Amino acid sequence: MNALLRTHPGGLAFVDIETTGGPAQRESITEIGIVQVDEDGVREWSTLVRPESRIPDYIQRLTGIDDDMVADAPRFADIADEIFDRLDGRLFVAHNARFDHGHLRAAFRRAGLDMRPQVLCTVKLSRRLFPDHRRHGLDHLIERHGLVVADRHRALGDAQLLWQFWQKIHERFPPGHLEATVRELVGHPSLPPHLDPEQIADLPDAPGVYLFYGERDSAEGGTHSSELPLYIGDSTRLRSRVLSHFAADHTSDRELSLSQQVRHIEWIETAGEIGALLEEARLVKRLQPTHNRQLRRNRELCTWRLATDIVGDWRLELVHAADLDFGRRDDLYGFFRTRREATNRLRALARDHALCPPLLGLEKHPQGTRCFDFQLKRCRGACHGGESPQAHALRLIEALHAMKVEHWTWPGPIGLREGEAIHVVDGWRWLGTATDEAMLADILEAGRPAFDLDIYKILVKAVKKLPALRL
Repeated sequence: MNALLRTHPGGLAFVDIETTGGPAQRESITEIGIVQVDEDGVREWSTLVRPESRIPDYIQRLTGIDDDMVADAPRFADIADEIFDRLDGRLFVAHNARFDHGHLRAAFRRAGLDMRPQVLCTVKLSRRLFPDHRRHGLDHLIERHGLVVADRHRALGDAQLLWQFWQKIHERFPPGHLEATVRELVGHPSLPPHLDPEQIADLPDAPGVYLFYGERDSAEGGTHSSELPLYIGDSTRLRSRVLSHFAADHTSDRELSLSQQVRHIEWIETAGEIGALLEEARLVKRLQPTHNRQLRRNRELCTWRLATDIVGDWRLELVHAADLDFGRRDDLYGFFRTRREATNRLRALARDHALCPPLLGLEKHPQGTRCFDFQLKRCRGACHGGESPQAHALRLIEALHAMKVEHWTWPGPIGLREGEAIHVVDGWRWLGTATDEAMLADILEAGRPAFDLDIYKILVKAVKKLPALRL
């Protein structure tokens, strides 16, 4: 027994919970199983828990726990003290530990208790010990190590499997190697000196946006806030992403500078990846954080419009985003943050496709004479009649094809469903995100924002991923 406890002499608690599938912010735990291991031996304990909502059918089929089984079970608050005593001072060992620990910590907090154990995730432990294997789910561990299954997808049964896994790896690896690995995985991340650890503890491992704030110099302080926005980022796993900044501050000058300045962290949970990307793009432009280099507002955004003159010849003209209803036009090519960038891109296009620069408006040249590019064999002669205007125009359209701005094919606004949220979009503009009918009505009644290139890029990909609803 001593060898099995060498990594944590205070004892081990192999933990598994079952839930309704709901978030940690609600009372969704339906069962708790704990295998306690210490110098006094091995003790097993489990209990059903009555959640605040019904158990979905698919969860009932997976776990075998139904509404009738938990109807007379205690609420978590009724047994919180007992559970706390079984976990207190022990190494908290769970599979996908963020899930189990997050739900239990939130439940303890609602009951007025603060649980802060050291946590070991057996998924991460398996990955570290067996890097040659790609999959480390509990079913894969069962098959790989010959674990004996008693009651799969029930809390105590799965906790017993983790205890078996612990014994198996102690048979396979020398104690020193396991101790070092566990210490590395359990060790608390180094946090910036001025950051309250409670903020990190509260961070969910869910999709969303995080905001780092520092202290604003008194000379530039405003009347509304003494905090300076430093950096805004997005992630599908907020907590892990935020911690990665501080884990890298010893290898990156940028991360070191950020961690030295940060005083406060805020976050906004979103329904998924798309919601996080949209919120990040909006907040960066509104708050202008000092460390963000991308997603900055640019009022010079322009595009090439392919039009015809009075005699029917094709010509390109550079137009600004402010003058157009982007998305509802079908004759726009490329987005450029400056006139120079647009002109350079068109010059490269002319060079790669042997187009005539004077006909593209890039050079002034006497009509009907050979241009300089023709003399260098980089033009096929449209400048002096060696190529027909129609042939040149067709080649121009073909060359522009890869730059074509996506056309908005819907007659009005649509909703992109992501989880329980609906992102309202019209003409490649993000109007807002609704989680109920009242919010949806308010968004549809509000005015449309200005066209935003970064939002456009996100939405072009989003419409291919998310189901669209006509509104």
